[in-house]
Amino acid sequence: MRETLREKNLLTNFLAMNTDYRLQNFPRVRKLSLHPLKNYLDLAYVGNITIGTPPQQFKVLFDTGSGDLWVPSTYCSSASCRTHKVFNPHKSTTFRPSGRHVDLTYGSGRMVGFLGYDTVRIGKLIDMGQPFALSQLQFGMEHAPFDGMLGLGYPSLALQGTTPIFDTLRKRGLIPQPVFAFYLSTQKENGSVVMLGGVDHRYHKGELQWIPVSRTHYWQITMSRITMNGMVFGCFRGCQAIVDTGTSFLFGPSTLISVMRRHIGARFINHEFAVSCSSVARLPTIVFTINGKDYRVPPQAYIRKSRRGFCLSSLAGGTESLSRSETWILGDVFLRLYFSVYDRGNNRVGLAPAV
Repeated sequence: MRETLREKNLLTNFLAMNTDYRLQNFPRVRKLSLHPLKNYLDLAYVGNITIGTPPQQFKVLFDTGSGDLWVPSTYCSSASCRTHKVFNPHKSTTFRPSGRHVDLTYGSGRMVGFLGYDTVRIGKLIDMGQPFALSQLQFGMEHAPFDGMLGLGYPSLALQGTTPIFDTLRKRGLIPQPVFAFYLSTQKENGSVVMLGGVDHRYHKGELQWIPVSRTHYWQITMSRITMNGMVFGCFRGCQAIVDTGTSFLFGPSTLISVMRRHIGARFINHEFAVSCSSVARLPTIVFTINGKDYRVPPQAYIRKSRRGFCLSSLAGGTESLSRSETWILGDVFLRLYFSVYDRGNNRVGLAPAV
């Protein structure tokens, strides 16, 4: 989620820089584009992009739960900027400022800065004049394994008046289909992939099951029920679910998550909910029923082992702040099990068991 506050003139010394992008003869890519992601402890999946001319490289979180691209800048004075790469607009001959103030809020933190335009490269895909935010202040992301974020949500999630990067690639004909997909590995640092412009079917088993998007804002779908051992624990009369690669855990309403934690015997220890490691194999599978299909999440998927040897629950509450109606977030815990496809052309999400 994000909120735009007010516009403010910044970096007036850049206003004279107005590169004519039409004069730059970049190649057009019209095929499926695969980009490797690095898995950080099953908590975040991060890939490389570059911004500017000459290119400056950044690690970004490819996030279906937001709509904006942002990176730290040399104007940032926060502690988290000192531990991450920062973009220097003075070193890019193609950077243009907008003079617009930006304030973006996420579940993991917040950034405050300004909007600019520059050339963004994702592998061989080259997007000229792409709007992106440059941070001046950051809160809560000191130890994040990524420098910034690249939003893949619908345009309504992005800053008003800007076009998200996937929409730009689509409108400029740089990708063959208005589709992207994710394969997220389990416990392996390498092997995860984001696909732009199509689907590589080697990464899933069986046929994709298509689910209509219920609201074109987040990648939001309708869910029928949530069960454990045949008992309904959530979504009693149907509910909404957001498919979100930028969220590590399974999120739901706090009251329902508390009931589920009690059912699996989770106890609050050192700011986390833990279970006995010897009992994990006997814990129930969580079953999400979506569009007539059951998607099973076994305990080995929703219980993670910490570096200190504790077995911790990956169930989290708080979605009541998103909507008055019952809403769940299917994060990486779910998406490691199910290869996911995001079809903007038909406003649908495809799921199939991951290889």
